[in-house]
Amino acid sequence: MNTQVKHENHSTVVEVSGSVDALTASDLSKVLLDQIEDGHSNLIVDLREVDFMSSAGLRTLLGALKEARSHGGDLRIASTNPGVDKVLKMSGFHNIAKVFASQDEAAASFGA
Repeated sequence: MNTQVKHENHSTVVEVSGSVDALTASDLSKVLLDQIEDGHSNLIVDLREVDFMSSAGLRTLLGALKEARSHGGDLRIASTNPGVDKVLKMSGFHNIAKVFASQDEAAASFGA
């Protein structure tokens, strides 16, 4: 798994690629929590390049979502990956976090 962080106008984008599973979820968690601790609590997690996500990955996203909200922000997900979208829907994650088809749509949801 690889991550790339970009700071945009009103949000921070974390682009994720590869597999998010029991072996890599803690690395993703560290990246997300470090951003929140640094004052970047409006996060967009871009999962377009993720080829596999396990329950450990879902737990990581949920933990980061709760932490972002506790710091006055929120977490959005950008994904057009059918496999990941299926996991998010089956787990009910769409009811917890806002999921968008693109980074631009996710960023626009934070407003100006």
